[in-house]
Amino acid sequence: MATIIDGRKLAKKINDETAKQVTKLKSENVFPCLAVILVGDDQASHRYVRSKHRKAEQLGIKSIVKEMPENTTQEDLMQVLNEYNNDDDIHAILIQSPLPKQIDEKFIMKQINPKKDVDGFQTINAGNLFLNESTNYPVACTPNGVMQMFKEYNVALEGKKAVVIGRSTIVGRPMAALLINAGAEVTVLNHFAEVSQYTKDADIIVSATGKLHTLRAADVKAGATVIDVGQNVDENGKLVGDVDFDEVAKVAGNITPVPGGVGPMTICMLMKQTVQLAKWSDKRNG
Repeated sequence: MATIIDGRKLAKKINDETAKQVTKLKSENVFPCLAVILVGDDQASHRYVRSKHRKAEQLGIKSIVKEMPENTTQEDLMQVLNEYNNDDDIHAILIQSPLPKQIDEKFIMKQINPKKDVDGFQTINAGNLFLNESTNYPVACTPNGVMQMFKEYNVALEGKKAVVIGRSTIVGRPMAALLINAGAEVTVLNHFAEVSQYTKDADIIVSATGKLHTLRAADVKAGATVIDVGQNVDENGKLVGDVDFDEVAKVAGNITPVPGGVGPMTICMLMKQTVQLAKWSDKRNG
């Protein structure tokens, strides 16, 4: 039976350290601040933003939430973003996706000050990741959280065969880059692929398709580490991942559950990265 990778427990450990870092920075007159811009009426987005706001306040991070109406123009959004980009008291900026159809989301994400891009999606930061630069820069929070899981559970990456299922800019692509940078041999698939052709020999599998039954026990090599980033609702209304957990857990060496696996790590890494951006900003200004 696989070792269950406990995302809640690890997130608490990292959050505790983040809170200590916040206290230390405040003693040095640096007050970490996260600004979130939320445009429109998407209820899932509102729930996510509320949870981010609560967690920031719990950890002592100043949290600004700017809510804008569904009919907000791109020009109005840019006005707010430029204000935050140039405000030295704001260290981290997040624009909640999705944005209304009248706004060019790719364009807007490119306009975030890269030194405040807490999600790691801005073009310069994405380039830094793919080039494996040694400087300080933010990385997409979910893949960054997965890397913390590998570290905590002593999952070796160098020289290992890794398969990433899903090619999104939020998870799949940055996940692949992080694994490559760690020395893994990486294959990236979309959810149309015959995944078993690739996963049966993989030491590490990360599934981020948002599609039920993407990975079954027959697709997994004995002892492999399986990371399930998917969030789906099954026929019984239960939150589940991409992976057939009960069956795959009998084969895998390590596995993340849904819920309680990767999910808690995303907000945890968002908070950690906010504090890192504050620290890096202080060093630049000092």
